[in-house]
Amino acid sequence: MSKSNNSFWRLLGYLRNYKPNVTLGIISNILTAIFTAISIPLLVPFLEILFNRREAVLEKPEFAMDIESLTNSFNYYLSQMVLDRGPEAGLVFVCFAILITFFLKNLFRYLSLFFMAPVRNGIIRDLRQQLFHKSINLPLSYFSEERKGDIMSRLTADVQEVEWSILNVLEAVFREPLIIIGALTFMLYVSPSLTIFVFVLMIFTGVVIGGIGRSLKKSSKLVQEKLGNLVALVEEALGGLRIIKGFNAEQYQESKFSKENNEYRWILTRLLWRRDLASPLSEFLGIATVSVLLWYGSKQVFSGTMEAETFLTFIFAFYNVIDPAKKLSKAVYNIQKGIGALQRVERILDAPMLMADKTNAKTITSFNHAIEYRDLGFAYREIDGPVLSDINLKIEKGKLVALVGASGAGKSTLADLLPRFYDASQGGIYIDGIDIRDYKLKDLRSLMGIVSQEAILFNDSIYNNIVFGIEDVKQEDVENAARIANAHDFIMDTENGYQTNIGDRGNKLSGGQRQRLTIARAILKNPPILILDEATSALDSESEKLVQEALIKLMSERTSIVIAHRLSTIQHADEIIVMREGKIAERGSHQQLLEKGGEYEKLVALQTV
Repeated sequence: MSKSNNSFWRLLGYLRNYKPNVTLGIISNILTAIFTAISIPLLVPFLEILFNRREAVLEKPEFAMDIESLTNSFNYYLSQMVLDRGPEAGLVFVCFAILITFFLKNLFRYLSLFFMAPVRNGIIRDLRQQLFHKSINLPLSYFSEERKGDIMSRLTADVQEVEWSILNVLEAVFREPLIIIGALTFMLYVSPSLTIFVFVLMIFTGVVIGGIGRSLKKSSKLVQEKLGNLVALVEEALGGLRIIKGFNAEQYQESKFSKENNEYRWILTRLLWRRDLASPLSEFLGIATVSVLLWYGSKQVFSGTMEAETFLTFIFAFYNVIDPAKKLSKAVYNIQKGIGALQRVERILDAPMLMADKTNAKTITSFNHAIEYRDLGFAYREIDGPVLSDINLKIEKGKLVALVGASGAGKSTLADLLPRFYDASQGGIYIDGIDIRDYKLKDLRSLMGIVSQEAILFNDSIYNNIVFGIEDVKQEDVENAARIANAHDFIMDTENGYQTNIGDRGNKLSGGQRQRLTIARAILKNPPILILDEATSALDSESEKLVQEALIKLMSERTSIVIAHRLSTIQHADEIIVMREGKIAERGSHQQLLEKGGEYEKLVALQTV
């Protein structure tokens, strides 16, 4: 089975979640097809009465639940009406029967759409939810290879394309084949030879149009990729607007966007040219088929092998094949077009979960003894070489360990390995003597609080940013955490206090205020292990003082790993680890390292000049 077929059947697998609606939709489609099939032979008695070619049925047939018996009964009652009341009454009766049949046909057609609408939208909801769930659970290493804007495009534009191109035509996929089967059955009953002749012409038409569908899928995939690039450029530009303006790079960014925008335009134009060719081409081929049918059928009428009214009904039946066939072929084009977008979505859904829990993962609820890095080595990609190597470090419970060194020395990477944002390439990290990869990931991370250099906040209220990820929190606990973080006073000065919205990434607050909120968040979580990644390096002196006071309160009686550029803030650390080129160059207390006169002493000297 091809990858395209796998993708399509996987999408239809979501239908299992909506069995009642799908069942009612299929029943409605079957009834639509039945009444469509019934409407075709109703033209025969109408034409026979109109042209006075109808033979009266005088004997009442025995009633039975089969097509032949029902047809004979209908013909008997129609004949009696024509004999008793005249041909006009017979025509009124046939017209009324046709009207009722078409009413029921369209009623069930609407009901099929009615029942399938929540199914379509539900599947898209499920797909988008599954995609978001997978995105936020993927390891950070996945996002180092992907552009955020492209992932956003898959979550929005690609999922919407699946809805428009595939799910929008599910009704056609379920309904039109049944209508075609019903019409073909009548055509075979009337004239097998004429039906086979028409069928050969339809196969030729299908082969011609099928080539367009295959090219549509290929072009659609390229269109979605280009749209992903556009969204990525917009996301990068809006995120870096301050730098773009500061370096007068507006024109440079516009030219990059213009180039991608033009490429997207031309690829989309070529896609639309191919898609728009499908409908007129199929219509022309359909008319060509009808023309040949009219010529071939007329010959049979003239030769006396077929009645004229039967031939006219046959043409009506053929129309009931052509119109659904056109809709079905259009549905196939759209499905081919949407599969390109679906496959881009699947690249995220099928991405390996490198950080998944082991089947027998252990539970951990407390930290009791020590954290150990044993013979640890790590590389983001093997081709780039190791970022860390030969790391051996033991951090006793309650101790404060500081990591210092030049940029790129591996400090942040060493800290990121502890909550398993990445996994070690060699060796391992142990908490209380057990490899952290053997613990449940959620339990492991619940032991840790993280305060990073960039204050990560969300477009929400101050209260929700502090209680982020924590359930069943009391208001007084939130306020107490804010007081410890030196944040309560400025929070109460805002417009709505703790319910004040802080804007996108907290841009309504100053840098120091944002950082104090992240510290309050860590205090409220009350974790036994803290990771502080240069938490004060981006602040002014006044803000740094307030934040530093909050950090000292936060670190009290906790095990802390502090990454610092400002060495004055970590002189009280129990142990200072000096990193250089991914290895531990020196270690000891502040005073011990100064007395050594090595790497640390040079770093201190540089900052005191």
